[in-house]
Amino acid sequence: MTAFALTLLLCAGFVHAGWNYLAKKAGGGPVFVWLFASMSTLLYAPLAAGALWWSRPPIGLVEGGVMLVTALIHIAYFLLLQQGYKVGDLSLVYPLARGTGPVLSMVLAILLFHERPSAVAAAGGLLVAGGVFALAGGASGNGADRRPAVIYGLLTGSVIAMYTLWDKLAVSTYLIPPLILVWAIDAGRVLLLGPVALNRPSEVLRQWRERRKEIIAVGALCPLSYILVLTALVTTPVSYIAPAREVSILIGTVMGSRWLFEKEARRRIPAALAIVVGIIALAVG
Repeated sequence: MTAFALTLLLCAGFVHAGWNYLAKKAGGGPVFVWLFASMSTLLYAPLAAGALWWSRPPIGLVEGGVMLVTALIHIAYFLLLQQGYKVGDLSLVYPLARGTGPVLSMVLAILLFHERPSAVAAAGGLLVAGGVFALAGGASGNGADRRPAVIYGLLTGSVIAMYTLWDKLAVSTYLIPPLILVWAIDAGRVLLLGPVALNRPSEVLRQWRERRKEIIAVGALCPLSYILVLTALVTTPVSYIAPAREVSILIGTVMGSRWLFEKEARRRIPAALAIVVGIIALAVG
């Protein structure tokens, strides 16, 4: 992995953990997803238009279909993630979702795209994934209370693997610019979740009144984090990118422990170290 790709992923990790913290704090739900997707669409429309004018990508029916599919996959991701945050801790759902995704992505990339990561990089990916699952195992709560959160975390991780592989094809095979793809994802969420939100006008007004700051912040940060990842994906194999993204686990776990007062932070230190070593292995591999 190049230093440029690693830098993009490190920046994306901070941004990604930040918007997940805000989404957990806000309480989530379909209306919240619709509101921040609407904000993202508005904020990034000038940039997307500029990218479309500057690069003039060959976007036809096929590329439009690719963007529609990715929008549907991302809707499933956000709804599952928000439901997970409703029933579980950030420091449980976030590591499980982010840990399941790269493991599946790396395996499927090897099987489907015939990627061949080096032994060092593969070991790094396994360390990252192992550290993530160790972090999830140290989250607070008893087994019965954690079961719904674990299920949603694993389901979310599976969807992450799906969109990682699909979006790799979108930016590297169909040559859809990352900024345009991310904007299309947000616009798709606005259109497809619009009927749900418009049938709940009182909830829309309430969430905007009570969570306006979180909606604006997530609307700005969520697309930015994924644009950085997609830019790295253009020239870097999925089997390297997917595990390296999980530096955000360290940040998200600290946020959950320190700012949301979730317990057992000390038990997560060995897992955090495993992730750091894994990131280094991916960088040099």
